[in-house]
Amino acid sequence: MQLFSALAFISLAVSVYLVRDVMTQPGRERDRAVRRAANYGRHRVQATGLERLRFTERVLVPATGSLARLAMRLNPRANHEAIAIRLMAAGMGRSLTPTTFLAMKGGGALIGGFFGFTFGTAAAGPLAGILFAFGLAFGGFIVPGFIVGMRGRKRREELRAQLPDALDLLAVSVEAGLGFDGAVAKLTEHMDGALAEEFSLTLGEMRIGESRHDALKKLAERSSAPEVASFCRAIIQADQLGISLGRLLRVQATDARLKRQAAAEEKAMKSPIKMLFPTVIFIFPSMFIVILGPAMLNLMKLF
Repeated sequence: MQLFSALAFISLAVSVYLVRDVMTQPGRERDRAVRRAANYGRHRVQATGLERLRFTERVLVPATGSLARLAMRLNPRANHEAIAIRLMAAGMGRSLTPTTFLAMKGGGALIGGFFGFTFGTAAAGPLAGILFAFGLAFGGFIVPGFIVGMRGRKRREELRAQLPDALDLLAVSVEAGLGFDGAVAKLTEHMDGALAEEFSLTLGEMRIGESRHDALKKLAERSSAPEVASFCRAIIQADQLGISLGRLLRVQATDARLKRQAAAEEKAMKSPIKMLFPTVIFIFPSMFIVILGPAMLNLMKLF
């Protein structure tokens, strides 16, 4: 009971503080504007003070850094470069930084531990609270990585599925007289999806002065799909050896299409085994009840 009273008091205090901060924000902004106008021309206004920073810069940025350092302590093997590659492979590199991702893991661990200890203690005592805290903290720590991994696998499959059509379009464009950069630009205009986004980013890197070799190497690292990496290596070798790009793209498109067909056949062959488990768990018991149920009722009447 005392624990719930303390939590209620803390929640009420935080709510009062936030409501007061929101309600007094216009007044503080007005007073600050009046002071700036009154002191205009007398001295230079120093905008580096903590009181002049926004709430995001005063609270959220330091909290994000602290949570990221906590996540690094919990998993010392993690590093920002590997996390950045994982985020780019999942298509989240533009909207999520490695520091923010680590902060999400650290915040998930803290929130999970807090709620686990609270509900475990309220339900079965302090020992259960500690066990629940460790369990939910571990779950909150690994959930962001699990989500990024799932999105990475989904994006990799999407890249594999779109690659043959993209290579066909590149081959047609190159055979029509366009250069490789122009063919990539045409691809980004006529296709949508993950592969078009990756090619658009690669084209932007080449337009700002990066060499085709380096841009394609970065594309292979971001995609994490073996087929895309093979395509990038083939284009790099063709540039170095002077091989015809049109013929090379045709061969690459045929090879990617055969690999996609083989992958589809593999999934089709695995589907009966995957269907066996729901069949055994859900369908067979129902069939036994329907078939053997009347017989069991008759036997129960006889005995």
